[in-house]
Amino acid sequence: MRSPRPYSPQSGPGTPSLTERRKAATQLDIARAACELFAEHGPDGTTAEDIAHRAGVALRTFYRYFRNKQEAVAPLLAGGGDAWRALLAEEDPGTPLAQSLERAVRRALSDSQAVEEGLEVTRGLLRAAATDEALRAVWYRVNQESEERLVPVVARLAGPGADAMSVRLLAAASTDAIRVALEVWSTSDAPVSGPGSPADLAVRCLTELTSAMPLLR
Repeated sequence: MRSPRPYSPQSGPGTPSLTERRKAATQLDIARAACELFAEHGPDGTTAEDIAHRAGVALRTFYRYFRNKQEAVAPLLAGGGDAWRALLAEEDPGTPLAQSLERAVRRALSDSQAVEEGLEVTRGLLRAAATDEALRAVWYRVNQESEERLVPVVARLAGPGADAMSVRLLAAASTDAIRVALEVWSTSDAPVSGPGSPADLAVRCLTELTSAMPLLR
């Protein structure tokens, strides 16, 4: 999924500094360049030097942020998880969790040209990851980090009396529902919306993985 636009000015005590915003913007530029080159030439046909050149940065700048060329796509892959957690965080505590989760998943995976473009980028990366172990490791790491960041969001919606293990299980299942849906979708030529789309598959995965969980009863 394509990264949202996380670098626009915000207010509040957690607002990133100008230096932090510039750093994040540079990382995203490098990530986009890496995705473009992977799509054109594949990971094997792309070097870190190629990515740095396409992004308009020095090679030393590339290695300041990323250990290797596969790591460079992480900001774009992580952006989808950031967007879906933000949408889920907008839900009101007390709303049935099943409804909140499904609504956030559908919103995160549809209804936007930017989302649709990002999904196609993700499809290409996941297809490349099938034969690139390092790229696959980045995908798994991004999902693990997203799951960990989802736990406090689910805990807030579940309420103060929610069992901690149940909260963690729901966060894990929700993250895996989206991950599996995207992986299955990436192997097909299904559209980005409608039957067989990521949103359609993710809701199905979410229902099958979580329907028996106590927090959703």
